[in-house]
Amino acid sequence: MLTVAFLVGVAVVAFLAVEVGPLYAADRFRDLREPTAEERGRLASLRETAGLDVERVAIETGAEETADEAATDADEPGIGRVEVGVRGPPGRRVLFVTESVLDDLDEDVALGLLAAEAGRVETYYGEFRAVAIAAVLAVLAAIVTAAVPFQAGFASLVAVGVAAFWVGRRVQYAADDRAADAVGAGRVADAFERVAAIRGVEPETGDWSTWFEVQPPLGDRIAALRERAEEES
Repeated sequence: MLTVAFLVGVAVVAFLAVEVGPLYAADRFRDLREPTAEERGRLASLRETAGLDVERVAIETGAEETADEAATDADEPGIGRVEVGVRGPPGRRVLFVTESVLDDLDEDVALGLLAAEAGRVETYYGEFRAVAIAAVLAVLAAIVTAAVPFQAGFASLVAVGVAAFWVGRRVQYAADDRAADAVGAGRVADAFERVAAIRGVEPETGDWSTWFEVQPPLGDRIAALRERAEEES
């Protein structure tokens, strides 16, 4: 009985850590402020178009590039760190946006990023990820505590992991499709490429090194969006 309670506890703690932990950390350890009336109105309009429903919006400050970072990104001088993310469980979701998203990006880019987050919210990508990690850790705990035979536990761990990788990618592509439904596949792809250019990275495509990642490579997501945009044109 104690072993079962321990395994359930491991799963619950892991789920909460993944689902609630990032919201707690952002609220406690990032420099945040409330949006101004103008920013709130602009974000409300963009969120309505993108279909993004959250309980609160927070603007992250202190996210400007350092001199060294700016020097290595000659094509994008003066643009701060670009981040758009929704954190927290259903009913407590918070949209975190860096100031540069509102100050430096075109409206189409901001709209594409918000739509991408809306797609992840609508497909419960964060909740799936939390459940997958909780399941993996619970199986590991069962193996360590000898609650299940090693061979059966290891086989279960492999099965859960493979299923999580496969389903996670399907959920992410479904989220991108939701974003494309809201604002257009080309606009979402353009937004991804724009942010990659600002960060000075080339969107990667899948190879053997990405087989064990839940989220598909950005380059593959962009390619899928471009293919959809061509089919719709």
